[in-house]
Amino acid sequence: MKPQIVLASASPRRRELLGSLGLDFVVENSGVPEETNPAESPAQSAVRLAREKAAAVSSRFQDALVIGADTVVVVGQEILGKPVDTEDARRMLRLLRNRWHFVITGLALIDPSDGRPGVRYVETGVRMADYSNNDIADYVKSGEPLDKAGSYAIQGLGGRLVARIEGCYTNVVGLPVCEVAEMLRGVGVKVPAAPAPCSDNQGRPCPRLV
Repeated sequence: MKPQIVLASASPRRRELLGSLGLDFVVENSGVPEETNPAESPAQSAVRLAREKAAAVSSRFQDALVIGADTVVVVGQEILGKPVDTEDARRMLRLLRNRWHFVITGLALIDPSDGRPGVRYVETGVRMADYSNNDIADYVKSGEPLDKAGSYAIQGLGGRLVARIEGCYTNVVGLPVCEVAEMLRGVGVKVPAAPAPCSDNQGRPCPRLV
């Protein structure tokens, strides 16, 4: 009997991306606070949080394959979480303007056969456009940035603010589907070889697929 798959996330974006693989799964909010640690690198924080989320949900679904994920946005030495209010969103978008930043997603997959999480992370470079303060004001007014790490959604209106990406597009959305598919195949789950949505905001395929 195939084990149940559980996504340890409340994110509708991760639910949609995992669903694109054509798998049956359920969603369970881990309840783990998304708190980074200044003693850790951004990648270490993302992996630790992914592992903690997966472990919390695995304790409730002990016979399931549990996927945990956490995404951080890094510009310079600063980790950008979700904005606390509209002014914080404007601050982040000004900080990101006309420069590169990195989106890092930590992944953890707990296999019930041994209980040990397989972990990895994916990093994508994102260059923002030289947008105006009016562009920022209009975007913040839309409400879209307010629950997004880094204060933008590349798959939504925020895609207009992005000039270029290097790496996995779906990672920037919140779940690198090619990487997740590979992890699941590694524990015997049959998934498509080339997830349909895995391309960047200009329609180019994920670098892992070319």
